[in-house]
Amino acid sequence: MNDAPARALDAAPVPAAPKVKSRGLFPAGRTGAAMRAALLPVLVIAAWQLAGSGGSLAGGVLPTPDRVWDAWVVWAFGPQGMGLNPYSGTWLSNVLFSSMRVAQGFVLAMAIGIPAGVMIGWSRAVSGTVDPTIQLLRPIPITAWLPFSIAVFGIQDMGAIFLIALGGFYPIVVNATHGARDVDRNWIRAAEMMGASRFDVLRRVVLPAALPAIFTGLRIGLGIAWTAVIVSEMVAVKSGLGYVLWDAYYVGRMDVVIADMLSIGAMGLLSDRLIVTVEHWALRWRRLQSASR
Repeated sequence: MNDAPARALDAAPVPAAPKVKSRGLFPAGRTGAAMRAALLPVLVIAAWQLAGSGGSLAGGVLPTPDRVWDAWVVWAFGPQGMGLNPYSGTWLSNVLFSSMRVAQGFVLAMAIGIPAGVMIGWSRAVSGTVDPTIQLLRPIPITAWLPFSIAVFGIQDMGAIFLIALGGFYPIVVNATHGARDVDRNWIRAAEMMGASRFDVLRRVVLPAALPAIFTGLRIGLGIAWTAVIVSEMVAVKSGLGYVLWDAYYVGRMDVVIADMLSIGAMGLLSDRLIVTVEHWALRWRRLQSASR
């Protein structure tokens, strides 16, 4: 048996993996991406520190970043219940209070918003019955619901959860509606020609095709949920990041106010990254489909 072709293949040089070039001043890969993401915040903080070093930043009202950092360290790691600082050592508990309220309200918004949006986009009868009411209520801002929430639920967690769920519901239901409505009709016809029932088409064709729009709505809704929890905690409850924000402003602790604002932003970013991670996992079939073409 002539094994010359096999020997020739074994002897053939293996092509080297292509090198990923760096982009500009930053290396390639995750390290470079992290450096690019940190560039703008670092420049803003440096300019902020420089502008406030002479005490002239907004008439000396706004603290410099080093003072904000010191306030956050005491807020996060200081001895709780000791000294004259009522915020000392309470950062983690307030973050947990706000995070739990956001999680509960956001899960409620998803549980109602995703099925409602898919059904509105899928069924003309449901759309004609439900969508006009949603569009009537959607322009009402969260702050307008505060008196209603306090009157119905009182000063307790359920009022905040109601406002969070309400704020997250509208972008979720609207995006889910458009996702279900924009499904390629050829996919639906193909499934029906293969004998799929209407429920199977909804479950196996419409819902997967609508997932990209649904995840867009989830990301927008989550951002609004963090806004709603801060608004509700300023008035409707007596704990959490929103409560600390308003209380610190009331007593003139702008260093704690800004530390609180940055904490809210950080929690919003982390929760958004969580949604993006789930999205990449849930939509991995799209990447496999693109790679097979």
